[in-house]
Amino acid sequence: MTTRGCIREEPWEILCRVIKQEGSCAAGHQVGDEVLFTGDEVRGKICISAHYSMLPKIYAMMYNARFPWLKDQCVATHACPDGFNPVMFELIRRPKE
Repeated sequence: MTTRGCIREEPWEILCRVIKQEGSCAAGHQVGDEVLFTGDEVRGKICISAHYSMLPKIYAMMYNARFPWLKDQCVATHACPDGFNPVMFELIRRPKE
């Protein structure tokens, strides 16, 4: 498990990026779309179903949770719950601006 400085005392912003999309996403997500979670606000457009399903992981990452199954603690993936039109997101810890 590599932390690369991704576990610290201060909270993080979480950048959510679409890395894969199949089928016809009702929210119109496309590869490369980004959403930023700052702790105070959400900047960008995200499907409400995907948002609700990833929120626990976002807050865990924001507040320095360790995930033993991740090789890199700085980056996690999250799959949209729509199995017929799946969207895969990448969640990246980054310092607050």
